[in-house]
Amino acid sequence: MITSKSNPKIKNVVKLQKSSERREQNRIIIEGRREIERAVACGFVVDTLFVCNEITRGAEDGDYEVGIKAKVVEEVSKDVFEKIAYREGSDGLLAVAIPKYSDIRDFKPKKNPLIIVLETVEKPGNLGAVMRTADAAGADAVIIADPRTDLYNPNAIRASIGTIFSVPLFSCSSETCIAWLKANDIKIYCTYLQASIDYLDADFRESSAIVMGTEATGISDIWVEAADQNLIIPMNGIADSLNVSVTTAIVVFEAVRQRRKNYSCK
Repeated sequence: MITSKSNPKIKNVVKLQKSSERREQNRIIIEGRREIERAVACGFVVDTLFVCNEITRGAEDGDYEVGIKAKVVEEVSKDVFEKIAYREGSDGLLAVAIPKYSDIRDFKPKKNPLIIVLETVEKPGNLGAVMRTADAAGADAVIIADPRTDLYNPNAIRASIGTIFSVPLFSCSSETCIAWLKANDIKIYCTYLQASIDYLDADFRESSAIVMGTEATGISDIWVEAADQNLIIPMNGIADSLNVSVTTAIVVFEAVRQRRKNYSCK
């Protein structure tokens, strides 16, 4: 059992809380049984699994038997686990795993794909929430264009409750993303206030990419120019915008509704 906070393995996990260290070491932190199990089920490799039995024994489902496939399993004391944990109410499990990064130019979508694009997403929580929507809706991929946050930020993983591992996730420039979408004949729908139609009047039955910008500035000019159609969600109150994850869910599930068998637009 590791009982010292000065243990080299523990000190390294603390380092991995910084995005620069995660990039340099090509490692990510996954905390929580559900998130770790989902990562493993989706083919992610766990280097080291840290287990605090003192905490897991207090979990609702009783004693935890290590069944997660990992190269190394380390038991740690409660105070050591609290040193490496990044969230409150942890279940006593934390993994150091190897991330997956793929080039969107190598991705071959299926027929009539539904793609979600987030431009310059900054908040890990928003990314995680969008990944939950993507997973629930059965989206074919999520593309982060010109990202401003780490794809596998621990808070993004947490907000996604592990679904960040289940949907193909890519990062690239807006130029590369637009070129890929057009090369694959995927229609680009951007949420934008000008020259827009009600999202309920759009036809998402064919290959579609739903593009979201930041809440503060919206999408950039390059996307406005590339769009096949701009969309708007009518507002009936005093608010002039919605959280990007909420907006994504609204539009994406309209696309899902339209793609049901026997649906026909007006």
